[in-house]
Formats: sequence, C-alpha cells, structure tokens
Amino acid sequence: MSSYDVIIIGGGPGGLSAAFWCAELGFKAIILEREAVTGGQLLRTYGDIKNYLGVESASGTELRDIFLHQVRSKDVVLRTGVEIDTVYLVERKVVLAGGEEIRGEAIIIATGVRRRTLNVPGEDEFVGKGILESGVRDQNDVTGKRVVIVGGGDAALENAVILGAKAERVFVVHRRGEFTARKEFVNQAERKENIEFVHNSQLTAIVGTDRVEGVDVRDNATGATLHIPVDAVLIRTGVVPNTELFHQQIGTDKTGYIRINADCSTDLVDIFAVGDAANPHAQSISTAAGQGATAAKAISDLLIM
Repeated sequence: MSSYDVIIIGGGPGGLSAAFWCAELGFKAIILEREAVTGGQLLRTYGDIKNYLGVESASGTELRDIFLHQVRSKDVVLRTGVEIDTVYLVERKVVLAGGEEIRGEAIIIATGVRRRTLNVPGEDEFVGKGILESGVRDQNDVTGKRVVIVGGGDAALENAVILGAKAERVFVVHRRGEFTARKEFVNQAERKENIEFVHNSQLTAIVGTDRVEGVDVRDNATGATLHIPVDAVLIRTGVVPNTELFHQQIGTDKTGYIRINADCSTDLVDIFAVGDAANPHAQSISTAAGQGATAAKAISDLLIM
C-alpha cells in the first residue's frame, strides 16, 4: 500500500491544476487517470481555444500539452490507464482493479463529465460509421451530405452552423419547442437556408446497413414517426458527471453533480471536488483550473494546521 498527501482522481484541467498547486505547496500528490492519456474533455475540443485567459491554443490537445508540461516540471506522480475498483472516501482510500491500495491525507475528485447518450437503437452500432465525434473535426466529411444534429443548446446550434457550411442539409432535432442555446447561435442557424429545425421531437432510432442511412424521429405531440434520410448524426444533448464511483458516499444534487463549498470542500472531511463533476452551471477550463488551485490551497490550510 502506498501513501500520499493528496490523491487526485482525474487528469483533466481541474486535476492537472490541483496537482500543480499541490506540488507548489509542498505536498506529495498522485494523479489517477482512467484514460491512457490526461486531458479529459480537452481532448474532445478540436477547434481554437481563445477564451482561456493568457493562452490561445489551436486545440484542446495543444492546451493540455501546455498544462502537462508544467505539471511534469513538478514532483507529481502521474498514472494513466488506471482502473479504479472502489473508492472509500471516509477512509480516504482508493483500491485499484488489481487490488493495489492507495491512501491519502486528502482526496480531490476531478472526474469530469461525459457526453449524454440517447440510448436508442443504432447509436452504438454506427459509431465511426456516420455518427460524428465533432462538428469541427468532421466538417469536411459531410460535404454535400445530409446531417441530423440532436440537441437544443449552444453546442447543437453552433455545430449546426459549422456543418451547415459544408453539408447539403442539416436537421436540428430538439425535444422542446424552443432552444436553450444563446440567441447568437440560434440567429446564425436561422439565417442559413439549408438548416431545418424539427422541434418538439425525439430521435428514436439510427438506421442503416453498413453506415448511417437515416433516423426515425417521433413527434412528441402526435406520436407520429418521421423517417429522415441522412448520412451522418451528431449528438449534442448535454453531459452527465462521472461520479458513479462516489454515489451514496458524498452529497450530490439530483443529477449527480457533487455539492461543494466555496473552497471546493464537500460534506466529507478532507474530500474536495473540482471541475465539471462539481460544477453543473459554469463548466469551463478556467473554472476547473481555478478550482484545482482553490482545493490545493484549502488542503494546505488543513494539513499545515
């Protein structure tokens, strides 16, 4: 069994920032990251990042590399490809899939979020076969084709505009009568003649043979099903927090986001949470990085006392 001052679960912006500041404050810290590489949602950000104060990057990966370079300059243990079996928050103990135990004086949860899925037929079958990962990354692949985007927030409407510049036609399917996206994105989409809104409707199936060939959409009012022939699908229906490891151990809201105080502490002693997993309202790189520093400094006050 190994011991550290601080165990950081998750290697996105919040976790990397927390690790940097733990080292800066003289603590022995370890990052446990489930994926093969660190970065979290940064690795799924394919366009320019111009809203992180002080640094402009061509992609999320480029910004991740900047963060990682700084963290690696410090005395931080970084482990990737780690499968956690169980976390005992009260005991501040993490048990890995192989049985290895890691204990800490404090734990920082920085597990982030993942994209919400539709759980409809064809969603898993056609990954990489017409289901798009990103409008920015995949925009050239839809040139002259028909695309359906599912969702009504900023990401859905922004991607509709991006893909509408190359696609023959873009359908935006939204379960409500009005979009929740910022007006600027809605206005841009409304001005494009090849973007069509399908309100009060839900996508119920993605169909095709070897690749996506169409989608089935149900009208919420009438129950009637409409088949729309398309070549590609982009799902942008929001995100859910990666907090299942901690359920029934720590205070969360009804959607699973961890409840935190101003210093990023939770309702458990010496357990902190930062970044998107604890922030349903203002998810951003800046917020995650700031909370990572905040948690480290709060831990400093506790461990030094």
